[in-house]
Amino acid sequence: MLEMIISPKRSKKKPWELFFVGLIFASVSILMVHWIFSGDIVLSKYSGILVVTFTVMFSIPYIYYSIRLEESEDLIIEDTMSRLKEHGKALHAFIWLFIGFIVAFSFWYIILGSTDNYKAQIETYCSINSPGNFEGCTSQYGASKVKTMGASIDQSHLFKIFSNNLYVLIFAVIFSLIFGAGGIFILAWNASVISAAMVIFAKSNLYTLPISLVRYMIHGIPEIGAYFAGTLAGGIIGISIVKKEFKSEKFWDILHDSLSLIIFGLILLIIAAFIEVYITPKLF
Repeated sequence: MLEMIISPKRSKKKPWELFFVGLIFASVSILMVHWIFSGDIVLSKYSGILVVTFTVMFSIPYIYYSIRLEESEDLIIEDTMSRLKEHGKALHAFIWLFIGFIVAFSFWYIILGSTDNYKAQIETYCSINSPGNFEGCTSQYGASKVKTMGASIDQSHLFKIFSNNLYVLIFAVIFSLIFGAGGIFILAWNASVISAAMVIFAKSNLYTLPISLVRYMIHGIPEIGAYFAGTLAGGIIGISIVKKEFKSEKFWDILHDSLSLIIFGLILLIIAAFIEVYITPKLF
């Protein structure tokens, strides 16, 4: 079964392998939706959501067992820094998985030559980048270049980006707390939206897609790392509650560890917002 293609323990030793796992999961999801649902009058309207849903279905077993592994290590490792270092290996693997999603979504967007599987993502992109010309933006979908901003961007824009990203982090924590690996839905959705933005920036050109990937990953890697830290934190707490570990003293160590992950995520979000506002526009 595809969802069991790699184990959490193996991925911590070779995190880069998750890039190819992400490629496979996202590619199979896109092709399934394209071949099975494109002819359906009703479901074809929601192809963008279906692509994300299938990607999440493939990813949940790996994410869930990874969180379980990290939670069990919290009970063994006493030192806080040692725990964070161990969690860092899992976060490294998660980021590679996310990059695999992005590359696959972007590649098939261009190859298939259709926006049918990305309508919701394009609308989300337009609502963020062209709120005053939403209809015009959505009608053009991949024709217009991403609206970039120069170094004169003020602090209010920095705060807006940080606050928007903070909401995503909060939802990642809550979804994982409630659904275990639920945060992966938010992350897969963000991967699909970023892919739509990348293709628009690259003007649907496969040769300029790597440049677009670099542009978005400069600030995207710390941003996504923050979301995965939140996903891990919420999931660890959720699993410990299910295992009724709140009755033991170890539960406070788990809470402390999860709080450390959330604080680490907040620091990454501040760094990502600063890079997105003041560094990325100067480079691209």
